[in-house]
Amino acid sequence: MKILVVEDEPAMVELLRYNLESEGFDVASAHDGDEAMLAIEEEQPDMLLLDWMLPKVSGIEICRRLRRDQKHSNLPVIMITARGEEADRVRGLDVGADDYVSKPFSPAELMARIRAVLRRRNPDAGSETLSVSDVVVDLVAYKVKRGDREIRLGPTEFKLLRYFMERAGRVLTREQLLDGVWGQNVYVEDRTVDVHIRRLRKALNEKGEPDLVRTVRAVGYCFEKA
Repeated sequence: MKILVVEDEPAMVELLRYNLESEGFDVASAHDGDEAMLAIEEEQPDMLLLDWMLPKVSGIEICRRLRRDQKHSNLPVIMITARGEEADRVRGLDVGADDYVSKPFSPAELMARIRAVLRRRNPDAGSETLSVSDVVVDLVAYKVKRGDREIRLGPTEFKLLRYFMERAGRVLTREQLLDGVWGQNVYVEDRTVDVHIRRLRKALNEKGEPDLVRTVRAVGYCFEKA
């Protein structure tokens, strides 16, 4: 899981990087608002640790933009800032932040808050099964069921379904799917994603059930929660 740290103090970036990597997270960083918006597109993080006061574009404005953007509206955001007044915390939460940590903070507290936000966003995180709508994936036995029906999937379709279900409700671009399922250092054409999504849909919707993989025109795909 990748976390993007958006912070203009190098020492704080390194402190966060050390603690996050110690917990097994991949870490990317950005040092101002413009760099952050670019990094969100390029790095495709699973969570944002966002400083309030940033050069060029403030953390509040970044959070506001994300919540208005269909692709990133569900990206978890924890704001990290020296501003500890109640009015500031309320403002940060009002623009869509999932949680708020004031400096100075303990690394243990931050990790606990990160885990709490991830659990709220994805209650199945860390489980041996994934369940969205009437689809259940057994991550140990590599089995998939929809309702009472067992579904047979190839390895790529299985990885694709898992990636979708772990991010259910989020709109994912073809580039995100390529990087997440095939890997960032593997060259695969965009149309390959469409081919495997067609196969996945055919397997999931064999009995005429509602299609859970929604096509978002000119953007990508979204696995529906219901």
